[in-house]
Amino acid sequence: MVTTIDDLVERSREGVHRPGAREAYDAHQAGALLVDIRPAAQRAKEGEIPGSLIIERNVLEWRLDPAGSHRIPEAAGYDVEIVVVCSEGYASSLAAASLREIGLHRATDLDGGFVGWAATGLPTRAGG
Repeated sequence: MVTTIDDLVERSREGVHRPGAREAYDAHQAGALLVDIRPAAQRAKEGEIPGSLIIERNVLEWRLDPAGSHRIPEAAGYDVEIVVVCSEGYASSLAAASLREIGLHRATDLDGGFVGWAATGLPTRAGG
């Protein structure tokens, strides 16, 4: 049996609460890490969320693994609340599932991604 990408995305979302833009904004204000995994070209085109951490997808697990030698200071433990952001909320579901696999049990992703965030009228800035 072949697993399609749609199957994989659906599986990555099973049993996981995916906050919408307003809820993710509130979580970020309360201390959750908002992690933007989009490549630089996409951020430049679409914009960015002020205060989000920019960690491109290819190094995400290395930067957020609390036991890793290449972690960032914010990767303080396995109980950190993380909301992963991509453009529309698909790649971020896969990325959040990967983070949960390395023990970051509070990792989830933004339902609707950056596009949904911007459409809600929450703060954005031009991408750099």
